[in-house]
Amino acid sequence: MARAYIGFGGNIGDTRQLITDAIICLAQRCELQIMAKSCFYQSAPVDAVGGDYINSVIEIETQLTPYGLLHICQAVEQEFGRERPYANAPRTLDLDILSFEGVVQSETELMLPHPRITERSFVLLPLLEIAPDFFLPNFGELKAYLPKVAHQRIEKLPCRNCNCGEKDVYSQSAH
Repeated sequence: MARAYIGFGGNIGDTRQLITDAIICLAQRCELQIMAKSCFYQSAPVDAVGGDYINSVIEIETQLTPYGLLHICQAVEQEFGRERPYANAPRTLDLDILSFEGVVQSETELMLPHPRITERSFVLLPLLEIAPDFFLPNFGELKAYLPKVAHQRIEKLPCRNCNCGEKDVYSQSAH
């Protein structure tokens, strides 16, 4: 089993509910197990237009290959109405594989780790919430990048009846 981290975001519709539903959708897949989920964060768009985004990150263990996981993430985006009219367009739901254990690749379709993982507060804060000592080869400890994104507007949202940051937030046995 490989450990991977997936970032969720969106700014069209009831994004908190869409992300929650997408995580439940992933939790029902036998090929992966969700180990932890961050709280929700509201952030200003970065290099994009539209309203504020809601973001979250999950940690999973999976039997899938990176491309198998990408296929599932893209299928979930489609199921939730994701459209791609132009680069960085507002969206109902966006799933990004941030890191996939042991994999470093620079392919057009899937770059791992995510090429902007250290440049976005909406990735770093929720990721570090569930993995505070997260370390990437060639990058080092991700918490060292927090000062570089301190100017980006972001707010941790109050959690509603969730165990954000705790292990086994969503498991197949719970659904």
